[in-house]
Amino acid sequence: MLRIFHSDCRDTLKHKSLHWADSFSTACFFDSNQYADPYSAFDLFIATGVKKELIHTGKGSFNELDSFLAENKSYVLGYLSYDLKNDSEDLVSNNLDHLKFPEFHFFIPETIILIKGNEVHIESEQPEEIWRAINEFELSNIESADQKSKIQSRFSRGEYLDTVKAIQKHIQRGDIYEINFCQEFYAENTSINPLEIFSKLNKLSPTPFASYFKSDGLYVLSASPERFLSRRGSKIISQPIKGTSSRKTNAIQDENQKRALLENEKERSENVMIVDLVRNDLTKSAKEGTVKVEELFGLYSFKQVHQMISTVVCEAKESLSNPQIISNTFPMGSMTGAPKISAMQLAEKYERSKRGVYSGALGYFAPNGDFDFNVVIRTILYNENSKYLSFHVGSAITLDSDPEKEYEECILKGKAITEVLS
Repeated sequence: MLRIFHSDCRDTLKHKSLHWADSFSTACFFDSNQYADPYSAFDLFIATGVKKELIHTGKGSFNELDSFLAENKSYVLGYLSYDLKNDSEDLVSNNLDHLKFPEFHFFIPETIILIKGNEVHIESEQPEEIWRAINEFELSNIESADQKSKIQSRFSRGEYLDTVKAIQKHIQRGDIYEINFCQEFYAENTSINPLEIFSKLNKLSPTPFASYFKSDGLYVLSASPERFLSRRGSKIISQPIKGTSSRKTNAIQDENQKRALLENEKERSENVMIVDLVRNDLTKSAKEGTVKVEELFGLYSFKQVHQMISTVVCEAKESLSNPQIISNTFPMGSMTGAPKISAMQLAEKYERSKRGVYSGALGYFAPNGDFDFNVVIRTILYNENSKYLSFHVGSAITLDSDPEKEYEECILKGKAITEVLS
């Protein structure tokens, strides 16, 4: 049953809705933070409760998802972990895994809330009761906890620099052109209030693909600025990010930072390499001659950083299902490198932790056949049962990379997370 309500207090409604949703053992919400996006379908999307779910930890995941979607023409939300690369390629993931998340997890919710402007669409068996419960929720009753986590790294600074230099030797030999090399930061025996941490992160670093996913003590708290793949009608959209610079409080200095990023030949080269990789991935799903670069080197500013984002689009072949289209491009090129297979093999060799949900994708399938998935970056992963918390950061390594600058870029990307946890 669908009902439409109206509210002029968007921020208050947002906070009440999130806290109401968090009372369920399984919940998911996506927040666009009012960023202007021609492909966004909502300002806030909340889903709670489980009618059906699909959880898998082995081979055949995309085929299972295909069958699940074919049988259930409804909203389906969830994530795909990076390690599903092993599902379609002859690859392995043998690095340490302390988080113990399933390879993927999708569910059909009992209740869906879509907010766009001042319109609130509630689809549920009892939409009026849910609307009443949200509006009657008392934010003043929320207790704030003093939460601090002792963050450690799998790499010392020196070890990271030495590893980047070792990777550059592979580039010199021609094994790869570029690799997204990632390192894990983690905390053991730590207790946090995940919703409170997410709320702080979303306030400190609001992004267009912010998301919160919880299921039976497993949490994904994401401030992602990047879209992996979206479908609108027959159009497929990918928006890889390559190129990062810090923000400045002084307006003139901040503009100089943007200009320097746009004119940086190394950053432009990295962006072009990944755009070419994405174009190649999309040709597997595209009608002939429809793959094109809609925007190259777009400069977008977020609260913490400036980013260089390109947009690649195509028209999808009618014969392919949505999971097949996603599988053809997964994992996203911005998180692997080029050539893709060789880069993933070397990442497995030099990284010290299983990526898991990090650099995977979190999003939704809609009943009309559309979908939208982010890239899981700038994200905290938390296992409440084992009290293990983790976040990865990475950067693109090329022959021209300065290892010191790459390390500083990683620290910059993790700055907002570090702040909310410290």
